[in-house]
Amino acid sequence: LASEATLGLIHYISLPRAHGKSFAHRSELKQAKRIVVKLGSAVVTRGDECGLALGRLASIVEQVAMLQNQGREMMIVTSGAVAFGKQRLRHEILLSQSVRQALHSGQNQLKDMSVPVLEARACAAAGQSGLMALYEAMFTQYSTCTAQILVTNLDFHDEQKRRNLNSTLYELLRMNIVPIINTNDAVVPPPVPNSDLQGVISIKDNDSLAARLAVEMKVDLLIALSDVEGLYDSPPSTDDAKLIDIFYPGDQQSITYGTKSRVGIGGMEAKVKAALWALQGGTSVVIANGTHPKVTGHVITDIVEGKKVGTFFSEVKPAGPTVEQQAEMARNSGRVLASLLPEQRGEIICCLAELLTEKKDEILSANKRDMEVATASGCFSQALINRLSLSTAKLNSLAIGLRQIAVSSRDSVGRVLRRTRVANNLELEQITVPIGVLLVIFESRPDCLPQVSALAIASGNALLLKGGKEASNTNKVLHQLTQEALSIHGVSDAIQLVSTREEVEDLCRLDKMIDLIIPRGSSELVRDIQRAAKGIPVLGHSEGVCHVYIDSSASIDKAIDIVRDSKCDYPAACNAMETLLIHRDLLRTPVFDQLIDMLRTEHVKIHAGPRFASYLTFSPSEVKSLRTEYGDLECCIEVVDTMQDAVDHIHKYGSSHTDVIVTENEETAEQFVQQVDSACVFWNCSTRFADGYRFGLGAEVGISTARIHARGPVGLEGLLTTKWVLRGEGHTVADFSEQGSMKYLHESIPVPQGSFT
Repeated sequence: LASEATLGLIHYISLPRAHGKSFAHRSELKQAKRIVVKLGSAVVTRGDECGLALGRLASIVEQVAMLQNQGREMMIVTSGAVAFGKQRLRHEILLSQSVRQALHSGQNQLKDMSVPVLEARACAAAGQSGLMALYEAMFTQYSTCTAQILVTNLDFHDEQKRRNLNSTLYELLRMNIVPIINTNDAVVPPPVPNSDLQGVISIKDNDSLAARLAVEMKVDLLIALSDVEGLYDSPPSTDDAKLIDIFYPGDQQSITYGTKSRVGIGGMEAKVKAALWALQGGTSVVIANGTHPKVTGHVITDIVEGKKVGTFFSEVKPAGPTVEQQAEMARNSGRVLASLLPEQRGEIICCLAELLTEKKDEILSANKRDMEVATASGCFSQALINRLSLSTAKLNSLAIGLRQIAVSSRDSVGRVLRRTRVANNLELEQITVPIGVLLVIFESRPDCLPQVSALAIASGNALLLKGGKEASNTNKVLHQLTQEALSIHGVSDAIQLVSTREEVEDLCRLDKMIDLIIPRGSSELVRDIQRAAKGIPVLGHSEGVCHVYIDSSASIDKAIDIVRDSKCDYPAACNAMETLLIHRDLLRTPVFDQLIDMLRTEHVKIHAGPRFASYLTFSPSEVKSLRTEYGDLECCIEVVDTMQDAVDHIHKYGSSHTDVIVTENEETAEQFVQQVDSACVFWNCSTRFADGYRFGLGAEVGISTARIHARGPVGLEGLLTTKWVLRGEGHTVADFSEQGSMKYLHESIPVPQGSFT
């Protein structure tokens, strides 16, 4: 089935009745029951175009077999017979030539042997049986049966043959057999001559065959694997080429096609035509890379799971921009935001504060709808519903906090941190600048949106916001108000609300568009994002295993108040106490007894650490792990012999969040503060003070336990980085060489407080 002939079929064979609409969104691909996987010649063949890429083929077979064993109906349209046959025939020809030369020359020295250009149909004839035997051997490892079907143009021209083909395929699928389909390259006409293909494998195009079979067999999903990431808006080799995430039938005019892959004759244009034809017939299509060593082992399963891989063809075009377009809009507008005067950024934040109170009825109405939906669903705990709730008092408090941020924003961007006279008339400055584009992912709490937006505006950062669907109505209204405030200085696009069906994992892959990810939510959310974000820094903490150590010299009153506040004030907070460490000398003393009585009165469930349990005849339930973050009225109690043992315990089982010592011994306290390697270390005060507002930061985007950039509660300062600015008068490095006339001074120049570049 040569490519030209096959593409011709698309135009003059009447399209079979569509079996239904294709999937509108990637997330729906999980529902795909019948799937065709098309393996392009570049996927199946080796880099030298002689023989098969066995490693890639094995991983693809594993994925297809896994999906088949899940109950899906899998079909493969494969290239590779010509490559397999070429390898086999080259070997036979070389062997034959060496034998003839040895017989006729009478000498051991053989002349250089050259292999003639091999005719593709002969290679296909020699390779078909070997290719099928290889597939059969691989699938047998997964207890999956296969069957080979070879087709030609005539099988689609002749109605009886077409019905027979359909009947055979349906019967094979019914028997849980994977059909492996290929054009019968041994008898089809040769491809259109192309000078670039002289002496190179010419593998017939299977793109149109895959599309044709997909529609004929009422397939849900066609996965076309090639040697490129997907469809680009211009040739991938060009600098400005952008990978298209979702392609719509009306977008053909915006595409500039490049050259074909190193093998095959169809090219991307043929793939797109075939994909659009299949889409018209009711089959969803994804074009993706099947050759990348890091993704080949899971590319097919990732596509079926709805992950953002390759280019997804859809007939449904969303009303708004894609998340990639949103990120680009935010970055461009964010640069304008960063160039505004500090007073102008402050005006935007104050305007947003005013809008929160002026439009409170609209905000609360949207919040009421979210609350009603969340309550009716029965899927959310009361604690989560409480976090979802907004009130007039909350909005007023938010407005006050935003005005504080507006004041602090006046000395943020462009502040001179250091000034050095490198040489005469050559001065160096280190100044504060925005990080770039922030992605903040938050759960439940809609009040997070204006807080984080204000911090981003104050620091001159662009912002992408991804909120939970449970607060969608409230978030939409709050974002509209934020954009209204930004519009007073023409930067409304600097903050974008991602409302598409984008999965968090897909957002975390936008490493060329996002500079920092800030998760606001459960420890599970933070851990998931840290795992998914391979190329983007994540600011946050996955756990808040906070300790309070009661030293032998502790005040009984302080100990009781601090433990009560640390555990009971807000048990679900990340800065709540999870483990209480008690000095051994305090066991069976009034301090210990009163601590236990207080915890029982507050209905705190106690879990005994191994050492604590050994001192008790009848102990509470022994803790399963000393690294547990309970997030409720529960805590672990463990006994230590010394302050140093407490420090060692914290380093071994803590999460570097917040740890406290309660003691009246100043020397012991100072040793604890110096030795504990956590973001926040306190002496005689509650863990609950680990908070940006209580630190006087105005607001925080989160608490970081990382050791670079920002640590602890992160406010405005944590959203800034620096750049170096050097001002000279035509200076060159040569001026400072032995032959030059200048010398380095490296003199520090005092920087008055509040100096700006």
